This record gives sequence, C-alpha cells and structure tokens, in this order.
Amino acid sequence: MAITVPESIRSTATAGERLLFRTLKEHLPDDYIVYYEPEIKGVRPDFVIIGPDLGLLVLEVKDYTKNTFYHFTKDDWTIRNASGDLHSVKSPLKQAREYAFKITDVLKKDKNLIYMEGKYQFKLKFPYGYGVVFTRLDEVQLLEKQVYEVIDPEFILARDQIDPDSDQFSEEVLIEKLLQMFHVPFQLKDPLTYEDINTIRYYLFPEVRLGAEFKETVPYRDQLLLSLRDIKTMDLHQENMAKQIGDKHRLIRGVAGSGKTLILASRAKMLAKNHPDWKILILCFNISLAQNITQMVRSKYAEPENLLDLKYTNEGKSVEFQVPKNVQIFNFHQWLKKELRTNPYKIDQYIEQLEKGKAISPKYDAILIDEGQDFEGNWLHLASLCLNPETKSLLLVEDRAQSIYGNKRSYVKDTGLDFRGRSKILNINYRNTSQIVSFAWNFYEKHSALKNKVKQGQTEGVEIISPKSTKRKGPEPAVLKFDTIGEEMKVVAKQIVDLHVKKRVPYSEIAILYRVRKTNTCNIVQAIQRALQAEGIPYNWIAENEVTKRNFNPEEETVKICTIDSSKGLDFQAVFLVKADLMPYKYEKDKERDVSLMYIGMTRAKEYLCISYSGVSDFTAYFDEMKEDTVQVVFEHK
Repeated sequence: MAITVPESIRSTATAGERLLFRTLKEHLPDDYIVYYEPEIKGVRPDFVIIGPDLGLLVLEVKDYTKNTFYHFTKDDWTIRNASGDLHSVKSPLKQAREYAFKITDVLKKDKNLIYMEGKYQFKLKFPYGYGVVFTRLDEVQLLEKQVYEVIDPEFILARDQIDPDSDQFSEEVLIEKLLQMFHVPFQLKDPLTYEDINTIRYYLFPEVRLGAEFKETVPYRDQLLLSLRDIKTMDLHQENMAKQIGDKHRLIRGVAGSGKTLILASRAKMLAKNHPDWKILILCFNISLAQNITQMVRSKYAEPENLLDLKYTNEGKSVEFQVPKNVQIFNFHQWLKKELRTNPYKIDQYIEQLEKGKAISPKYDAILIDEGQDFEGNWLHLASLCLNPETKSLLLVEDRAQSIYGNKRSYVKDTGLDFRGRSKILNINYRNTSQIVSFAWNFYEKHSALKNKVKQGQTEGVEIISPKSTKRKGPEPAVLKFDTIGEEMKVVAKQIVDLHVKKRVPYSEIAILYRVRKTNTCNIVQAIQRALQAEGIPYNWIAENEVTKRNFNPEEETVKICTIDSSKGLDFQAVFLVKADLMPYKYEKDKERDVSLMYIGMTRAKEYLCISYSGVSDFTAYFDEMKEDTVQVVFEHK
C-alpha cells in the first residue's frame, strides 16, 4: 500500500479522482508516495507519484465522457461541458507535460539531483514522466473516439486499467503502464535513496521543510545551482499532521525526537505571517531551549518562499534574518521577570489580582508553549489569563516521558480550555536512529514506574506515548565501563577526535552530558575540561551559569558540555552521557526523575550515543548486562 498525501481525498473530489486515489494507494508498492493536488510553485497537478525505482510521474485526470469530445489536435481541444456548450482547453497531455517541466526545472537546481559531469551533465539523475488518466472511458471507447490519434496509447490510462472491479484490471499492467509514461526512459541503475526522495519532497513541498543551510549559489549558463546540505524533512506522518493543525487551542503530544519544537516554530512563522498585527508569545522551561527555539524561528524565516528568492545585501552577502518583532521568545522565569515584573513565589497572588481586575497583564493573540509537561498548573493558568479570549490561540506541546519535575495537572482546569478532540499524537521518532530509539525506550520501560500507564491517543492524565521506531539505521549505542573517571574522560575525548576526523562530525554537533557538576570526591566538569584540553578540542560549557545558557549558540564550532536538564529540546549528532553511575542520584528523592533524565539524555543523540561510567549504580547494573550484547569497537556498524 502506497503512502498518500493527504491520507484521504477531499469529499469534493470527482468520482474518477476518488477511484484513482484508492487504486494508487492500494496497488502501488509501500515505498511509493502519491500526492493528490499538491501546490507546486503556483500550479496544482492532479497527481504526483514518487517511487524509488520509478522516478517522478505527473498525472492529469479527466472525467470526460464520449459526449465531451468535439474536436481536438495534439495541442488544443474543443470540448462540450455538461450543458452542451463548447469551449477550448489545452490538451491534457500538454498540460501534464508543462507541469512536469515546471517541476523538473526546480529539481535541476540542486546539484545532488543532477549529474555534475559526463555525457548527462546537468541532467536529472532519475527519470520523470507524465500522462493522462481518463476515468470514465475504457480502451475501446478511446479507440472509437480516435483519442489515440492525438495521444499515444502508452501515455494514457483508461478506466478499465484503473478500476479494480474491471475484468481487465491487473496490478502488474497498472505499474507497467506507469513505467511507459516516461518520455525519456532509462533504467535507474540504483533506486532513489531515502535522502534523494526527501530532497525532492523538500523542493516541491515547502511545508515539509524543517531546516537547511544555504551555501553560495553557483551559476551555470542561465541556471542557478543551489547547494543545500543537512536537509531535514518531516516524516510523512508528520507532514499530514502538520497540514491538519487547526486554529484556536491545540495540544500536540509526541515522543522524543518527533519534531514537536520544529512544528511549534513553523506554527509561529505561519501565525506571524498570516496575522502581522498579532502579538505572539513562545514559552519554554529551560534557558538553553529558549535560545535554540530563537535560532529555529530565525531559520524558518530565513527559508525563502521560493528557493530562488535568496536575500542579499549590496555587498553580495546573505542577509541576517531576525525573529519578527511581533514574536517574543522566553523561558518561563525570564518572562515572569521581564514582562510581568513578578517572581515564581508570587504567581498565585498575581493570578488573584488579575482575576479581580486589580492588575493588568500583557495580552497575547497567540501563545505557544514547548515542553508543557514541565509547566506547573498555576504557570499554565497564568499564561491562559494573558491570552486574547477572542483568538484562544494556545498551542501546547509535550511528552510525559520527558517530565522531570513531577507536575500533575488537568489542562481543562489549569487553562479553562478543553483539548478533547483538539489534540494530535506524534509517536514516530525521526531524530534518532532505530538503534537509539530501541535502546532508550527499553531502558525507560525497564526502570519507569509509569510503564503501566503507556497508552496511545489520550490527552489527560499521566499516560506516556510509546515511540514507533524510525527506519533510519545507525551504529549501536556504545556502553563503556572504566575503573577511574580520569580514564573515562580520556577515552571519551579520544572518541570525540575520532568522530570529528574519521566520521567528519562537526564539533558543534557533539555534546557531553552529565548529571551533576561535582561530588564530594571529584569535579566532573573539570575532569571533562582537562581531557578535552589535552586533545586540543574546543568546547563550551553552556550550563556553567545563566549567562552562558543565554549566550548558547548551537552553531558555534565547539563541543557542548551540558547538564542533562539543560539539554531538553536540543539534539546533537553525537552524545556522550558520562558518569552514568551517578544516576539515580543518591540525593534525588524521586527515582522517576532520573529515569526520565536518562531517557532524555539518550534521545538527544541523532546518530551516535555513548554511555560511560566509572562507578556502580542501579542503572549501571542494567548497562553491564546490555554491554554483553554491544559491539566492543565504539560506533562501528554491525
């Protein structure tokens, strides 16, 4: 069964479009993507099909009957409408061809999708085609009306070839017919990769963009080659979900790595664009996450609506995009201090004054709250009192498995808003490899007291969403045991050098996470710093104090040293979770908090995860067992 976007066809679609939609969905391979009426650069082809072994195919659908035809040539047709009146239209094959050319002209601007040398230099490295589907005419009727004289049969799908109830229908014939629609056919030597398909989707469907770094453009004749790297694309489940988020108050519940924060940033951009007069507030719990969201929102605004519409100054340098003036981003305590002129100890008193009309608070037309599971009930109550009652535009995103402050709440009671029927579930993790997802979730299920509350699809209470594994593969997480902390940090530093040199992982994409900075017997952060200095590795201790947290720059080319608490909402290509023997922390009354912290730390890693320890604890006993099944050479694929 193919993946369709959207998941279901609109009710106003024609009967023929609905038939073709069902047939393509049910009879094409699982790794094919079928788009219905996507808007691509101002045009809306009826169907676009992308397949790893197929390429890209555009289909124009016509619900013509025998009485529709009056006169036609290869380019122009005269047809009768339902009332019998005559009017001129473009040939449906010509229409499909123009759509296909417009699409491929866009795709040729990325050097990763074209041949850069040889006989086919600057040509797409995959085939593309186009064709017409007549949903109410079978092959005999098309022959009788002489349609095949102006459109070659290989570029036409007739009713009996798309209707599973027809005796003439065959799944094999359907796929064979689609393959015939490629006007410059060539056999793909290698199927399109996951990255190739994501790149195609990135260009054609801007709403799936999660971020990309633009490099200098390279002109060639009258073409512009855009070089993009680190393209990140929403998984298809999220793409459908993102398109369905409505207005007013909404709740998004998702697993770690499911793109909650990215969707929040996209939502902020959309609201600011559609309502330039609105005052928009983004709140989160920790300081470093606020900095990361700021960078994310800025990146969303840096993405041009048209990929050829890059902004440049007179000197030819790209323009630095800023967060729009009507969007404010704070961690909660910073918001209390700067905007409300109060502190956490006076929240209840402040709320009482607001409700009695004895105080005036700033009003926001939209409020977006990230990591909502860490907000206390009166925090949410206060935020809701600052929300414009006319718009009710409140977006909450959360993951109860990452809750580290034990907050229990009822959203209806705390905000006065009922989220039933207004929530979305994101249970597919795309940040981490399947190996990391499995490793982290197995740990969580083994140690969490909340494991019996793992449920799907609910919005109240303390239920946890279990993650579905991503298809992306990577190395197994490494588990390393040492006799001393000095030996532990020395090996960690050498592994960082290897990742940077051999795997080409930027220092900015590497983090060292720790539970506490020092104990009675050793200073963990100093041990980390000494080991990094010995290897000449640049680093930034972002959790040193409030100033370093606020100055956190995710793009700075340094290894980030950070507490697990402050890493919430962040991610890195490689994560080293050190001194794991300090968890569960002996001075922590609630062991559940350390279970969540360990889970959070593990899921910060997109590709490489290393857990190390030089002591013993309940958690390390578990890792000792896991170590027996782990490859001994760190970060090598099985």
